[in-house]
Amino acid sequence: MVYHFQAFISRFLQVLLVLLLLSLEQQVSAEQIYNVSTLLRGRKQVSGCNLFQGKWVLDPSYPFYDSSNCPFVEPEFDCQKYGRPDKQYLKYAWKPDSCDLPRFDGNQFLKRWSGKKIMLVGDSLSQNMWESLLCMIYASVPNAKYSWKKDLPSSVTFQDYGVTILVYRTTFLVDLVKEDVGRVLNLGSIQGGNAWRGMDMLIFNTWHWWTHTGQSQPWDYIRDGANLYKDMDRLTAFNKGLNTWANWVELNVDPTKTKVFFQGISPTHYQGREWNDPKKTCSGQAEPLSGSTYPAGAPPATAVVNNVISKIKKPVYLLDITTLSQLRKDAHPSAYSGEHSGNDCSHWCLPGLPDTWNQLLYAAL
Repeated sequence: MVYHFQAFISRFLQVLLVLLLLSLEQQVSAEQIYNVSTLLRGRKQVSGCNLFQGKWVLDPSYPFYDSSNCPFVEPEFDCQKYGRPDKQYLKYAWKPDSCDLPRFDGNQFLKRWSGKKIMLVGDSLSQNMWESLLCMIYASVPNAKYSWKKDLPSSVTFQDYGVTILVYRTTFLVDLVKEDVGRVLNLGSIQGGNAWRGMDMLIFNTWHWWTHTGQSQPWDYIRDGANLYKDMDRLTAFNKGLNTWANWVELNVDPTKTKVFFQGISPTHYQGREWNDPKKTCSGQAEPLSGSTYPAGAPPATAVVNNVISKIKKPVYLLDITTLSQLRKDAHPSAYSGEHSGNDCSHWCLPGLPDTWNQLLYAAL
């Protein structure tokens, strides 16, 4: 009797051990897949696996689409059409260090967001990302019916799914207004935000225009409360403006209805000294920097973004694209833009880097 009881206990413990090991194995497996539900304290970015730490690798299955087959690519970003002679820049995939990015599936994306509205809000880099997203979806469902509204804000609706993807162009997120003294950048006002209400997903971006001076500066004065300034430290102004945006999010976003992303700072490549090649720009660059760090480090604006987002109580997901984009000195239009004369080291060719931004968005969702 005692022997049978001991045998039963022994068998029971063996079964328990097997179940425990299986449970641990499933837990480890789940953790190896990026965990997108957790928010890091402070920098609210997609966590679990850091999707934004990794390197660029050649992948013959890239690009996701051909610009000649996508009706949404504007001349500004269509580098192949406007004479770019090399093609290797099209073949790089982003490989996070500790997990795999899922391949973008436009059909699944449309099904997931059926009946919803998605809006990208920001400057021409939002336009860059918007056109990329449309092309990636269109490549997945080339026979899908769509309608294209070209007046502002521009939008494309994939009619079979009821998904509308809009782009709202605003250089600063905060308001640029006419006053008696001239054009005024009002750091405390965000009337444009009325157009962002009612969306199911918002993807914000701003920075490039905050640094413009001289003739390319679109304002004459900066307003901070009751005070008008002829100029201000640009990072200080950016911080004030971004805090106004953060307050808008706190007051106007219902997280049960709307997902909010901030598209991190998109870098430029006009100064070769940043990657230890002082006489160069993006012009003629044919491959990314190797490794996973950028010699010059992060631009100061990233610290402002991180700080502002860390204080927002509503969930805001940071698409932390800065470092991975810094490595792509080869991915700009340079002289091969159908819209910009000269050397464009600010925007990005399509197909190209913004496709990876959208792949990261897809992973985050």
